[in-house]
Amino acid sequence: MESTQPGIFGAIRIDLARLHATWMELLFPRQLDPSRVLGKWHPETTVERVGYTGWAAVGLPLVVVGYPLLLVGMLARFHAQRLDSAGARLGVLGVVGLSLLVWGGLTTVAHLRFSQSGFLAVLAASVVATLAAALAVVFGRVGGRGTSVLLAYPMGMTALFLPPVVAALYSPSVASVVFPGSQSLAVWLLDTVLSVGGLDVLLRDQFDLRGVAYVAMWFGLAVPLGWLFGVVVTLADVVRPRAGRV
Repeated sequence: MESTQPGIFGAIRIDLARLHATWMELLFPRQLDPSRVLGKWHPETTVERVGYTGWAAVGLPLVVVGYPLLLVGMLARFHAQRLDSAGARLGVLGVVGLSLLVWGGLTTVAHLRFSQSGFLAVLAASVVATLAAALAVVFGRVGGRGTSVLLAYPMGMTALFLPPVVAALYSPSVASVVFPGSQSLAVWLLDTVLSVGGLDVLLRDQFDLRGVAYVAMWFGLAVPLGWLFGVVVTLADVVRPRAGRV
């Protein structure tokens, strides 16, 4: 029996075409998913044709750059879907209860076996993780896709990033691992991503990376990374919808 699957190169062509159609949809109607009755919109006047052709040409290099992000989005969506399903099954109270069960057990062990600083480290991390996870579920269930991208994904990243950093403020053993790595990452960001427009100079003059500044740094990273994660997942949903979704 002959396969009806497009193959890897056929799938790439389909993805690129839909990605470019998504770009065209920003200014022109019925480009990505044309109406079955009206069909795809085509320019009729000279001005429309010039604008349409110019916009399409601008989109070609963006499609080449955006395709790797689409692949990242499809991979991220695979994991995000499972987290969303787990959050939907548990609900806010379930997520809070599970977090309290896990972190509460660890906090109890820390209270019995660790020093006061180690106990405080685990306790602080449990509070951060529980609050951020609960907010991620709440924002993911209200307000639609925009709220999920703007708020839910950053809170999910915060739940992942902040607990070890908060714990490092109280535990020298955790700090010996977290803080040197954070400093190396901060130097790299300042020398590369944040060097545009002298932003690195401003940050170096205004902030000293110690104590709670590490928490601020990782929260500052969690938010844009959460936005990026949400955007690429949304891009994957638009360009290659999941089965049963439009």
